Amino acid sequence: MPSGGRAAPTPEMNSEITLAPREGVRAVPLAVPFRPGTLALKLALLPVLLVQGKRVRATALKLPEAAGERHGVAGRGRVALRVLIVGDSSAAGVGVGTQDEAFAGQLAQALAERTGAAVGWQLVATSGHTAGDAARALAGATLQTADLLVTALGVNDVVGQTRTAAFLAALDEIHALAVTRAQVTHTWHCGLPPMGIFPLLPQPLRWILGRDAAHLDDALVRHLEGQTARLHLPLPEAPRMPGKDDSTPEGWMARDGFHPGLLGYRQWGRQVAEAIG
Repeated sequence: MPSGGRAAPTPEMNSEITLAPREGVRAVPLAVPFRPGTLALKLALLPVLLVQGKRVRATALKLPEAAGERHGVAGRGRVALRVLIVGDSSAAGVGVGTQDEAFAGQLAQALAERTGAAVGWQLVATSGHTAGDAARALAGATLQTADLLVTALGVNDVVGQTRTAAFLAALDEIHALAVTRAQVTHTWHCGLPPMGIFPLLPQPLRWILGRDAAHLDDALVRHLEGQTARLHLPLPEAPRMPGKDDSTPEGWMARDGFHPGLLGYRQWGRQVAEAIG
């Protein structure tokens, strides 16, 4: 996302798939690279991007969040580990039917298998939430005690063009809230997905949002350097179909071409569990 300027304001559209700018939480100073070339190209393409964004919003398949309880226990025996998951529609499980199939359930099950003990989990996630929205939701939620926090945020900040400093400040707030309100000791921030390969998005919108997502993810990596209690976790690399650069196996992406499918959630949960150990 550009750190040195913003596109001209347009009417706000409360959707995950829109180019409408929106303000994040209170910004903090942060040195990030200024990308005048990308900004200039974005301004030049603005009429096309706005049309594409509106068209995607109007025609995109709107899938519900995964059904089921937002807390539970995976595995058997004594609960040895508790995980708090905070995020947007990907954390809420849009793209699959139940929370057992979604990221929270897949993560908890993978952790239970690796540890040989029961794993408790709680989910605070809503479709459309930016990092700032998630921080406000977490502040108002009734929380169980947890050992670890896992966040899945950033796509809506890219789409909404949240400033980089505001995005990082919101993640700082989420971590602080989890520490003080749920006694979390370690936080794992999942990286941003490769939006440049999302089938739903047409070009050049796909390329622009892909660049913005990569920039925001790089800023997050730099922001977390030297923090022992907070770590960055890259998302699983999407497998490619032979001879088809933009194609992924069936089940990796959901039917809407924007969210993970069952295969994507399963691999994501397993990769995070392996990183946690």
